[in-house]
Amino acid sequence: ELSPQEYFSSLQAGKASLAYFSHNVSPGAQPFLEQIENSAEALQDYGISVVKVNCPKGDVSRYCGKENALRKAYLFRGNMLIREFPTDALFDVNSIVANILFALLFNEVKYVETLADLQNIENALKGRSNMVFAYVPATGTAEHRAVMEAAFVYGTVHQFVLTTEATLLKDTGNDESDPSSARLLFCHCQRATDLAQPCRRTAMGQILTMLNIHRHLKLMGAPLVTEVAEDPEKVSTVHLQLGLPLVFILSQKETYEADRRTAEFVAWQLLGKAGVALLSRDRVDLNVLLRSNVALKTPDEGVPVKYLVLEDTDEVITLVEDKNKVEEIQEEEEEENEEDEDEKENNNQDIQDDQVAEAVSRDKKRELPLEQILVLTEETFHSALLETARTVVLFYASWEAVSLAVLQSYTEVADHLKGTQGVLLSRVNCWDWPGVCTKENVTQFPTIKIYKKGERSVMYDGMWGAEELTSFIMLSQVSCPLKLATTHEAERYLRGEFPPELSSYHHTSLLGVFSTAMTEAREAFEEAGNILSGHVTMGMYFEDDTLALSRKYAVSPPALLLARSGGRSVEGITLSKQSTQDMVQMIRYELLDIFPEITVQNLPHYLQLRKPFLILFSDGDISQMESKEMLKLAKGRPQQAFVACWLNLKKTPVGRGVLKAYFATMPSLPVLVWVNLHAGGQIFKFPSGQSITEMNILSWLEKLKAGLEIPSSTLSEEDWKPPLPAYDFLQMMETAVPELSLHTSHRRGDTPEQRPPENPGRNAAVREEPSQETKAEKVGTPGRDLRGTAPRLAAREKQGKRHSEL
Repeated sequence: ELSPQEYFSSLQAGKASLAYFSHNVSPGAQPFLEQIENSAEALQDYGISVVKVNCPKGDVSRYCGKENALRKAYLFRGNMLIREFPTDALFDVNSIVANILFALLFNEVKYVETLADLQNIENALKGRSNMVFAYVPATGTAEHRAVMEAAFVYGTVHQFVLTTEATLLKDTGNDESDPSSARLLFCHCQRATDLAQPCRRTAMGQILTMLNIHRHLKLMGAPLVTEVAEDPEKVSTVHLQLGLPLVFILSQKETYEADRRTAEFVAWQLLGKAGVALLSRDRVDLNVLLRSNVALKTPDEGVPVKYLVLEDTDEVITLVEDKNKVEEIQEEEEEENEEDEDEKENNNQDIQDDQVAEAVSRDKKRELPLEQILVLTEETFHSALLETARTVVLFYASWEAVSLAVLQSYTEVADHLKGTQGVLLSRVNCWDWPGVCTKENVTQFPTIKIYKKGERSVMYDGMWGAEELTSFIMLSQVSCPLKLATTHEAERYLRGEFPPELSSYHHTSLLGVFSTAMTEAREAFEEAGNILSGHVTMGMYFEDDTLALSRKYAVSPPALLLARSGGRSVEGITLSKQSTQDMVQMIRYELLDIFPEITVQNLPHYLQLRKPFLILFSDGDISQMESKEMLKLAKGRPQQAFVACWLNLKKTPVGRGVLKAYFATMPSLPVLVWVNLHAGGQIFKFPSGQSITEMNILSWLEKLKAGLEIPSSTLSEEDWKPPLPAYDFLQMMETAVPELSLHTSHRRGDTPEQRPPENPGRNAAVREEPSQETKAEKVGTPGRDLRGTAPRLAAREKQGKRHSEL
């Protein structure tokens, strides 16, 4: 307490003081004086002194002589008056500290009322420094005080901006905020290299206190991703010191760039909630499972680092936000007996609507041996194609069931071809590298292509079993058609001895025989070979001594020689039609067996003939007598109007389901059935009392033709359609959570995955223009998966749930 003379003589240049000029204190001023006194200690921390000036009676000076002096307090810097405050604005310690600091920092803390003012400040800061934007419902509140105290400490490092306009808070993209709650956003303007894009924003999740703001600003100042080259147990970062967990993304040198982008993507999502570190397996010897791709270190003392296998970045974020998730994942990893769980999954309609997804889900815990399959990325794709004579590439999506099932077959192929010279097996995850797949015109998953140096790639269009894939890869190694130089080579080729690398493969060899003058037929045959490459071995002979070969097999050029069963029987066929498509169709037909055993793999080839089936169902191999009679029947009528075939229920158990669909009860075996799938779907059963002979069958078929037999059943005319409608997966792709952006292209809660697909037929190679938020993130294409790790057969429950949503 000082007199006016003592007060003004004690003022020091640059030093701030708050003065209250008082006459005899009235009872009404007492509460105010108590608050002023209580605030003195808090203001002293900021170098601001609080003074009560006692005005003597009769003083008519500027401050003591005013009638309303008792209702005002004055803020001086030195002897200069900065601001005068009505006493009702300084109603408690918070309002006093907040208003005094606001007045003193008036030039450092910008107050804005419109969106345009905020954008102007933001644009001026881009590339230079960051901004702390705070909304408080009213000045003089505890939150206002906390913001001003933070500005006093950090004002030289960051630009502080304040508003009390609730509409401005909504304009920044924060629709859901309660206008009665204060908010603080850290705006990363220093990182904003693109001046056209808004600064990225990280909201503070806690209430506005000085301690929470200080903690938030410390976290915003920490490196986005820390690179670690030591045991995670020894690592300490600002996040751990502030009581937050630290997430490690496990990386390796082959996928370092992709893993770095993934780590940055995760770090942006977890900013303020957890730290993210990139841990290189190549530099640290970790005694953990190779499949582990994420580690979690908590700030709790004595708790070991947990190593986990996660499928995508969403799971990492859930891991931090839901503490119970760690225990759930670890329990799943350690659980060996999962029969009950599998039973529940198998009864789950979400999975059962797709048998491939169901099979993959059942096998989800099985780790695939992918060591022999090279992982290709955007950076390594083209260089890998140049290193090996033939590169086989599987284009797949790591979340898609058929891709994962084919990946299993692919590992079996890799094991079978281990050590084969000149063949490299590789894979590209199109979910991670959509650019590569788009350039290679991959529009469906999975796709397998074989790339040969200097030649166009060959795409595989057969069955996805390991045996078929291996055969295709091996056959693709040989020119198609293979040009043979001598009759000795041609004879060896027909016996299956040439070329030597295919001698272990049992297949039908085709040899085209032409005279030197037959240029047009030869060219059509060569083009047919290009189309059928990988599916069949084709040779071509057109030397001067062609007639010698023709006489031996009783054909005249142009002709086709078919050598079945390793050359034990050679059949000659004259090539009457000389167009490429006719040749392809004829070759495919001739490759079909005369009396085939129907399997899951070959059924489509016979269905394409669109002929009725005369099919003998047997529980094991058919007898020699039945085989002889059926073969006579099949050979008896060349180019006949039906397919005579048989099915072994022991080798192809799905045949039991076929019989149950044909008959109400399971018939005794063997049973001969006539079915026309392409016209009427009527099922006729050969009389069980008659023996299966050529004569009896022909007699029975005549009765069928005359309409004298009654069908056992008729198949439904219902179309075989997929159980669920097709979706535009690009439309369904999950986008990153929009930041609190000034330029929102859509409101939160209306993200693309919640809208119905607008164009289900759009080609998967077409890419949408990224939204403003996505551009602002500058995270490349992080993908949904954690790259740099071996994919499992399927994801956990989440994969099933995603499948049901689609």
